[in-house]
Formats: sequence, structure tokens, C-alpha cells
Amino acid sequence: MSRHGENGEFRGTLDLREAISDVVQASKLTAKQRGSNVKPTVEKLASLSYDQGLLPEDLGQLIDLVTTPSFLDQASLGNIIRNLYPATTVSVELITKVIGSLGHGKLKPSLAIQGALLKWLVMIYHIIDNQTILSRAYSVLFNLLDTAAIRKQLCHLLALITRRRHVRPYRIQSLLSLSRQTGNDPAVTGLLRVFKDYYPEIIVGEATRAKASAFKHPDLQWRERLDEIQQAHAARQTNRTDRPLNAFRVARGRVNGKGSTLVPEVHTSNATENSITLEEIETVDGFVNNLEKIELPNQLIAVLGDPLLQKLLMLKPDTEAHQRVGSWLASYGQDLMSGEPGVDPRDCLEMLKIYVLNTKTFPPIFLAFFGEYLKIWNGHDGRELVLTILSYLPILPFPELSAGIFEPLEAKILDNTADSQLQLLEFYTNLLQRWTIFLASLEQKLVQASTTIADLVTHVNDLCLTLVQTSPTASTHSMILDFYEQTAILASDPKLLLHTRIMIPPSPLVYILQFSFSPSTLSRLCSILSNYKAGFQKAMTTSRSEYTSEYINEFNGFLMDICNCLWRSRAFNSNDVNSHGCLIPAALTEDLTSYINSLRMGATLSTLFSLSYSPALCLSAISYFRELEDEELQRSTGNLNTRHAGPVTRASLSTLANSGGLRVGWDDYRLGVLSYLEGKGMAGVGQLMYNTMTNVMKRRSTLPQS
Repeated sequence: MSRHGENGEFRGTLDLREAISDVVQASKLTAKQRGSNVKPTVEKLASLSYDQGLLPEDLGQLIDLVTTPSFLDQASLGNIIRNLYPATTVSVELITKVIGSLGHGKLKPSLAIQGALLKWLVMIYHIIDNQTILSRAYSVLFNLLDTAAIRKQLCHLLALITRRRHVRPYRIQSLLSLSRQTGNDPAVTGLLRVFKDYYPEIIVGEATRAKASAFKHPDLQWRERLDEIQQAHAARQTNRTDRPLNAFRVARGRVNGKGSTLVPEVHTSNATENSITLEEIETVDGFVNNLEKIELPNQLIAVLGDPLLQKLLMLKPDTEAHQRVGSWLASYGQDLMSGEPGVDPRDCLEMLKIYVLNTKTFPPIFLAFFGEYLKIWNGHDGRELVLTILSYLPILPFPELSAGIFEPLEAKILDNTADSQLQLLEFYTNLLQRWTIFLASLEQKLVQASTTIADLVTHVNDLCLTLVQTSPTASTHSMILDFYEQTAILASDPKLLLHTRIMIPPSPLVYILQFSFSPSTLSRLCSILSNYKAGFQKAMTTSRSEYTSEYINEFNGFLMDICNCLWRSRAFNSNDVNSHGCLIPAALTEDLTSYINSLRMGATLSTLFSLSYSPALCLSAISYFRELEDEELQRSTGNLNTRHAGPVTRASLSTLANSGGLRVGWDDYRLGVLSYLEGKGMAGVGQLMYNTMTNVMKRRSTLPQS
């Protein structure tokens, strides 16, 4: 925050507290004793409160002001209450003061002010620091229902806080009697309906059939302004901790002002005295302690939108419950296929996304649903939702996944653009990542995992080869490497190797990425291959027969060719054991060699892809050497007569030393470049060199540690 903003905020706080102090002082004097009209001061206070909200200390002063006797007129007190916008959560102490001010007595506020305070409690219910304070005061609030002037606001507040433990026979009888006395007051009828949700078999008759209050939010504009104030205050706090969401209460549309018309809320009507309903759970302790006694709700499809019910079905599995959810989804899928009016698939997709994100599971009925839905999907509406949900697919036989999901999905998404191909690649990467996490959690081998993952990688190999041709950019290469970093994790982790076999990338893809102009791409490729090498070394000790010699040689060719290019200055050499010459045809290599020789640039084709000449690494290499020279100049007395013009070679280092330049050995220079790259976050090149060539690792161990 700028200094100007900080000063403005500080000035606003001072103005607000000055206004509060003026109003509090004025409240102690009669109108005649004040000597001036207090209304302008109250208006100023209300305006400042609306603009910036009230911190706990300021809110406490104003709650004391409106709940204790004073000489302020009712209009001024009402204006203050209407602008009580808390900037943070509201403490239990303040709620207790408000509840204590309710009722009849000379020292109590007027009934109009009490009604305004109750309305305020309803509007700030969601930000009360500990909502159980209202539950503990249930008896006090219920016994005030005889007061007609505040009955409407009381019923609304009681409807918010009522739980099954509060619904007792004497309270039911009292409400029924009050309903008859008041001629079926809508507010009382609305509260009776809340009671009926808990004991439908007890509350019968005409009492709940009359017109009832819906208990909507009293003032949505007020709520919107409160949210803005709370968000602005949170943004100003540099060291705040985010208030955790309470995931141990059933989801209610009235809490956040919106709800799904597709999926019903949790309601339980078949509870007994010895059972507990989900609606009664308010804390994690209550959920854990009563887990075995919790009754399932009426409509189990509510599991799609209620995190608490999702937790219950995960910890207390019920076959019948899953069958009921599956039947509903099957019916909904049929409505989609038949084009039923008013059926919006996005509502269902949103619910399915929430379900898979919270449970990390993909029930079989989801597979059947998407098998039908993909047939009518246009490929555009809710694409992100569809891909997110399907990234939680279970590990099933690949032909089943391919025929039911992958093939129709690709047919709908692919439109001959690189963007659509990249979206699919990202989806497959996320899917493989989730499968990896799942396999890491298993204690026993999953038999079908090896074949399924191998088939998936083979499928994505073709997609990646297409992408490097249709979109040969650094960002595309990065997304391709994202996928193969997942395969490298599967290849290098001993526990994961129990479930899978090592699937190496296609040879053309490896060499295309090797000759990328991006040093990050080259480094990540080298890191992936290094992890593959570690995986092969572990696998060969236990399952040598699983990998043919041709397969191993193909992979070893990657290592040899990259080392020949970067370290040994023997690019495109195919005479070494396992080397493939980067798959460059011999005739083309000869033509390129003749061309380079004709340029008379002092370098051969085989050296043009070394650390010093590589298009991806040459800048890092010469930058490292420049730093060595700068350090030497700072240490010495200025006797460095010559600086290297670059690129650095074995011969140029010898010439440089003889002409008064920096003395550095060829191996020391190359090892220094690897360390320099590692310091820049590109450790993959060095990782591959060290793991592939033992002499490099030995040489590195003899160097002093910097």
C-alpha cells in the first residue's frame, strides 16, 4: 500500500473514532444540555461506518451505546444500528450484550430498537466468531416470542440457529398454541416448518399449511456492502491468516445467497431420538463422535453438492446410497439425451466437478453418464468443466477408456488447431498425475495399471509428435515436458515401478527437444532422461527380462548422442557403442560437414553443439567465463592482459593462458559451466552428464566446493 493510501486510512480511522466519541458524549446529555443538534454528528458517524466499516473496538462502543439507556432519540439510534458494518468477525462478547438487552424492563432499549438489533444479528450471523453462543441462548430467545413487536425478527433468527436438539415437545406445543393465538402468523408458521423438518411425524395438521415466512435475507444490498467492507479490510491486512471454511455443516443456499435448483439440500426426516442428523452437525468433533449414529438424508443426490454428506459416505460407505445416486444420474442423463426442456447440463457439470474435487473419486455411474453425454456435447460448452472432471477417471482397461471417453472426447475437442491439441495434452498430463498419486497410495500391486498406463503414454506420444510440428514453440515444448516429467516419476520411483513399466519417449521427439533453442527445455529434457536412467538401473536388477536389448539400446542412444553433442564434441557420431547420430542420415551429415568446412570458421560440425557453441547454452557458457575473468581482475593487481573473445575451446584456453589471459583447464571450464547452469535453475544438463559419464563425476569430486 502506498504512503498516501496509508495516510488516508489512518485519517479515516481518526475521523470515525472522533465521531463515535462525540456521539457517545452527546448521548449522556439531554437535548437542551447539548447546545447543538446531534443529528449531523450521527449522520457523519453513519457515513464513515458505511464507507470503511467498524473495527471490533469501535463496534463495541456503538453496541454499548445502543443497548444501554441514553438521551439519544430513537431515530438516531436506529440510524446507528442500520450502519453497524463490522470490518472483521463479531465476538461472542458483543453478541452476548445484544441478547442481554432483549426483553422487557426500564433499562432495556425500546422494542423498535430491539427489533433492529435482532435484524442485525440475522444479517451478521455468518461472521459471528463462534455461532454456538446463539445456540446456548436458544431458550432466552424462544421465551421472547410472546412479544409481538419483535416476533418476526426472532422467528427468523431462531430459524437460522434451530437444530434437532432444540426441537422439544414443549416448544412444539408452545409454537402451535402461539400460531393459533396469532391467527397463523407467517413468521411463526415459518418457524414451525423448520421444526417439522426435524420431526415431520409429530407436527401435523393445518398449522404448517398456512402462509409462512420464507426467511429471506432482510437486506441484500446491506449484505453486499458488508462483504465489500470485509474484503477490503482483509486486503489491507499484510499478516492476516485466512479464515478457514467450515466444512462440517450442511450446505445451505441461504448461507451464501445462492443454491442449485438441480440438486436438493440435505434434509433428514426419518431420524429417531437415538440418532443424529447431518443438520445437527456443526463441528469436526461432533461429526467424528457421532459418525456411526448419523442418519442418511432423504435425497442422497444431495451428495453432489454437500461436502459434509460426501465425507459421511466416504467414511461410512453405503451400497444402497451409491445405487440411489447412480439411478438419479442415469435418469438425468436420459433427460439430456431426450432434449427435455429446462435441463441445463452446466448445473450438473458444476455439481460433478465439486464432487470429484472433494472426494477424489470417480464412481462408475459417472463413466456411464459421460459415455452418453459426450455423444450430444458440442465440444465447447463447459469444456473446462468436462476436462477437469474427466481428469479423475479411474485406472481401467485402456480399450474401455478409449472407446467410451477418449475417442469421443477428442472427436469433439480437436478442430485442427494447436490450442485444441494442447488442451488435450494438459488433460492427459493431469490424468496421469492423478493416477500416479493413486498408485503411490496403494500397498498392493494393481495388475491392470501397467498396461493401461503404457497404452496411455503410447497414445500421448503421437499427440506430442504432432504438436512439435504444428506448434514448435517453447511453451508447447514446456507442456510436452510436463507430461514426460510425470512418466519420469513413474519410471524412477521404486514403489511406482511395481505397478508400471518404463515407457521412453519416441526417438524423434527426444532429438527435436534436444535441439531446441531454449536452455530450460534442454535442461528439463536432460533431467527427465537422467531419471529414466535411474529407473532402468533399478528395474534391471529385478525385471531384466521385461525390457528387450533393442529397447535398452534405444534409450542408451539418447544418452550417448546428447553427451556426444554437449560434452565430447562429437555431434552426430554414429560409430560409438549405442550412438545413433541423433538419427541424422549419414549423407546429410556429410553435406553439413562440407558446408561448415567451406565457411572456414575455425570449428567443425561435430563441435558446434558443445557447451560453448550450443545455441541453447552458448550464452550461459560465455557468461560464466566472463564472470571468472571479472573475479580474477578484482583479485589480482590488474595483470589480466587478455580477455577471451569466445567461444571457449580447448585450444583457445591454451592460447589465452600463453598470452596473459585467464588460466583455466578445459575440464574445469566445462564443469564450471554445469555448476553455473545449476545455479541458474537448469541443473538437468549437469545431472545427466554426472549420471552418464563416470569420469565426469570423478573429476567433479576432486574439485574444491565453491
